Amino acid sequence: MIEIKNLKKSFGSNLVWENVTLSIPNGHTLAVIGKSGCGKSVLLKHINALMTPDKGEVLIDDVNIFDLNYVDLRIMRQRFGVLFQSAALFDSISAYENVAFPLRYFTKMTENKIHDRVMTCLDMVNLSDIGNKSTAELSGGMRKRVGLARAIVLEPDYLLYDEPTSGLDPETSNEINELINHFADNLNITSIVITHDMHSVLEIADYAAFLDEQKLSWYGKIEEIRHTQHDRLNSFIRASEYQI
Repeated sequence: MIEIKNLKKSFGSNLVWENVTLSIPNGHTLAVIGKSGCGKSVLLKHINALMTPDKGEVLIDDVNIFDLNYVDLRIMRQRFGVLFQSAALFDSISAYENVAFPLRYFTKMTENKIHDRVMTCLDMVNLSDIGNKSTAELSGGMRKRVGLARAIVLEPDYLLYDEPTSGLDPETSNEINELINHFADNLNITSIVITHDMHSVLEIADYAAFLDEQKLSWYGKIEEIRHTQHDRLNSFIRASEYQI
């Protein structure tokens, strides 16, 4: 379980947010929403300690990750998979090699076992036939799915998604949403999704967190967002041009 307690972050005199407190039960999906510049990606980077806060805690199974030493922090980070907004693939190697990279770097698996695991993950994202292709040959949606295969290859407990449907057409966005739901339902992965896409929020999330005015302005179950009386959240939803 992920618990965020009284988190505060500033860059110099610029306060990003403070008093951010929420929890994400195991196996559930949290969508973090809010205007550009509200600190959504900054929050994501605190969840696996890529950034440290001015104050507050992030607890993973009751352990404050900011108290971990270097070795234990590396081990903890291996429990996380990350799908970056741009997929962040290595263009100099094939799709197969991109997915295999974490296994070669973090494990002592044999090449046969690496092959089996890579092909399993590519099959999970419906790309079992593109392993030998250069990433430059892939569409934006295919790159995202290769990135997702790489994110799950170490069998993480947690998946962090940074704008997973950004720049994709509606059909491809739906494919990504279906995969997020599939992993949450079948692999018992806890997911945190940064997104502006309210359609995706309603399709994939169990909980939503709305960052606004330098704080966590609203947090609750996704069913509650349909009936909220929170004025600024409703304005954000209306601006998304998606009627819920």
